[in-house]
Amino acid sequence: MNIINSTIHLQEMTFYAYHGVLPQERIVGAYYSVSLSIDTADISEAITHDRLESTINYAEVYQLVAEEMEEPSALLEHVAGRILLRLFAGQPLAHRATITVSKQAPPIIGADIQRSAVTLTAER
Repeated sequence: MNIINSTIHLQEMTFYAYHGVLPQERIVGAYYSVSLSIDTADISEAITHDRLESTINYAEVYQLVAEEMEEPSALLEHVAGRILLRLFAGQPLAHRATITVSKQAPPIIGADIQRSAVTLTAER
């Protein structure tokens, strides 16, 4: 068998955080979700020998996402970019990643919007 691509997904991680341009957003906070897809280098060792060190550790990735979500930013773009920078710094098997950071019910006057979101894709 020849694995040509492998992608790890952490979908709809939910956080309560204090991101936003408006001062009130940083006081009241809101619910956010983060979805992350990580294309990995060769993980055949994990497939054949069931070895965690041969793949992406989901718990480590979740922890770094949680830590970055705790740090307030004005822009979702900034939050997503920080997460990707840390992902590539700490996960040597990650070679490409796509992240979506969504804010539930963004405070736009007169708008009925369930979510606003930013999606970034980066390569090592």
